[in-house]
Amino acid sequence: MSKNYNLPALSNEGSLGHYLQQIKKFPMLTEKQEINLAKKWRDEGDTSAAHALVTSHLRLVARIAMGYRGYGLPVTELISEGNIGLMQAVKKYDPDKGFRLATYAMWWIRAAIQEYVLKSWSLVKIGTTAAQKKLFFNLKKLKNRLSDYSEGSLKPHQVTEIANQLNVSEKEVSEMEGRISGNDYSLNAVVSADGEEEWQEWLVDEDADHEVKIAEKEEVSKRKALLNKAINVLNDREKHIIQDRKLSETPKTLEELSNEYNISRERIRQIEERAFQKLQAEMLSLARDTKLIQA
Repeated sequence: MSKNYNLPALSNEGSLGHYLQQIKKFPMLTEKQEINLAKKWRDEGDTSAAHALVTSHLRLVARIAMGYRGYGLPVTELISEGNIGLMQAVKKYDPDKGFRLATYAMWWIRAAIQEYVLKSWSLVKIGTTAAQKKLFFNLKKLKNRLSDYSEGSLKPHQVTEIANQLNVSEKEVSEMEGRISGNDYSLNAVVSADGEEEWQEWLVDEDADHEVKIAEKEEVSKRKALLNKAINVLNDREKHIIQDRKLSETPKTLEELSNEYNISRERIRQIEERAFQKLQAEMLSLARDTKLIQA
């Protein structure tokens, strides 16, 4: 699939409202339909099946992209990049692994959007260290989690709290807030040409997607249960590194773990990679056993 795969047109901000209306018309897929289409694409190279998989998840891309609307970049470009990530996910998706495409695709979509955001912001703006990049993508989320935060600048004690959570200096927090503040879009900003549709309408779940959301929650619950069982296949060090690198909301850098274990960053990366492979294999084995039991 190419970047110009047959998708609704999305060329500029003026077309955003029309695009959002267009993608609502594509039907959501049941789990059975999704698996059948994925196998047709994987086994037969059926491009019409791939097209159905992509278009049924365009709303997922739009919602994820809007989570990055505060970085001062055109939302149409964020969605376009997210669509590229979605197409890569469809290309690599294996329906035999036992999870839904949305669960798999969201990581590809976020990665594509984040890479675009990082490329669009100069290194002077976001900083060059892993900690500063982590701060760049987590500042807004952490601000909203502060119990006493309201719109406006952070208070000194709030700056201190965020700095401690992300292991950066208070100065870095204050400077980063200054760089990215002022780019937030209002939730009441109009996105349709007729002036009737606002951002917040796209951030709220639609009734038509209710069953899909329930199914996705159930899928995530199943995956978490498998993960909780499978992680016991790892030794203590592997478990700790996987938790800090893959399962934490604020992942530690290779450098942080290198200092903690007094080994090289490359060695940490090797342990992480090996542990992740062991974890994937164990989860797949458990998933197969579960299906056999249910059958």
